[in-house]
Amino acid sequence: MRLQKYIADCGIASRRKAEELILDGKIKVNENTILTLGTKIDPSYDKVYYEGNLITPQERKVYVMLHKPEQYVTTVKDQFNRPTVMKLLTDITERIFPIGRLDYHTTGLLLLTNDGDLAHKLTHPRYEVPKKYLATVEGIPEESQLVQLRRGIRIEDYITAPASVTFIRKYHHHSVLEIEIKEGRNRQVRKMCEAIGHPVQELERVSVGFLTLGNLKKGEYRHLTPKEIKYLKSL
Repeated sequence: MRLQKYIADCGIASRRKAEELILDGKIKVNENTILTLGTKIDPSYDKVYYEGNLITPQERKVYVMLHKPEQYVTTVKDQFNRPTVMKLLTDITERIFPIGRLDYHTTGLLLLTNDGDLAHKLTHPRYEVPKKYLATVEGIPEESQLVQLRRGIRIEDYITAPASVTFIRKYHHHSVLEIEIKEGRNRQVRKMCEAIGHPVQELERVSVGFLTLGNLKKGEYRHLTPKEIKYLKSL
């Protein structure tokens, strides 16, 4: 690999600017100052220094939206050898990980990345990133029960933050609710509905912030657009 390409891959400068750094004597390879353009290195063996500091290639940041199907575990590996969402990402070569979790039977929008700072922002309650779900629940909840969810309801040892809850439609023995929360506790929506006596039958996450599934079918994924990435980082 040419030295100037390696420098660019490390995020230090463009290839053209890297050539200037070489000519200015600011680059060393294995403690030897390099002044010749076109010098080749072996990245697996040679160590490259810029102004005395060891430099290494930056991993390209990847941001992916997946429409998670049922019966996939939202982890990189599973100790019980159940299929993980990573098996669906057939052409992603970078090492990425899920942002938060959707449980085994929950479907919908799942984001994955190798950007640890963004993952922290999207999962920490302090940033209050809204996440919207469609929940099919047993029975027909009363309005007073929906008010409980909106105000916050006790689950185990905590009270949930206020949520946005909209009654979408009812059937003979079940109904559909739209629930938007800004927390991300384990199985929170399921526990909220169970707390008012209407357990969840089906659950789908339909949005994170303004990001929606759009035309993505279950099991499909796509890379986020620059606009979407900028939006998430601005939250």
